[in-house]
Amino acid sequence: MNEIVRKDALEIIKKVIAILSIKGEKDIIGLKGLSNHTIHNASVFQDEISVSVAVLLYALSKIIERKRNEMDYGSIIMHLENAQKYLEKSEESNFSSAIRKLFSEISSIDSKLKLYIEEVVNQAQIKKGYKLCEHGLSCGKASEVLGISQWELMNYIGKTKLSEGIEDIIDVKERMRLARGLFS
Repeated sequence: MNEIVRKDALEIIKKVIAILSIKGEKDIIGLKGLSNHTIHNASVFQDEISVSVAVLLYALSKIIERKRNEMDYGSIIMHLENAQKYLEKSEESNFSSAIRKLFSEISSIDSKLKLYIEEVVNQAQIKKGYKLCEHGLSCGKASEVLGISQWELMNYIGKTKLSEGIEDIIDVKERMRLARGLFS
């Protein structure tokens, strides 16, 4: 387990526990912000811990957005505290197990919600794959890290403005001049 990733994930989980303990209106914004921060680590270190935390936070924010009143915050916080404890001890397999239990807890909010949760988690993975690509990873590597298909990721990226963010567009004549200069 990478020590930088472990410490950062530990800090993120502590912040999530603090956010959920207050049950404020800004829970969703705070969780999405932490998820985006975590995806940066996933793009740098390409580790399962960062990816699972980022996807979990995004899915949790979506569930809170739609089913805030049906959530058992106490149970979710308990699972997060267990995950925190395992991270503090650097027990990666127990941490992964705690995260899986947390996903299961979120899924059990409503029997109809299980399919919805799977869709939210899938969409969260795709959106986090997009963020990985924004950070410079290839679609292939991003889909491999997140366990999603390249087709889903490319379909999502095609609908976004990722490629439109390129400001330094060099015209064809300038590129040809540069290429000829390199090979002459």
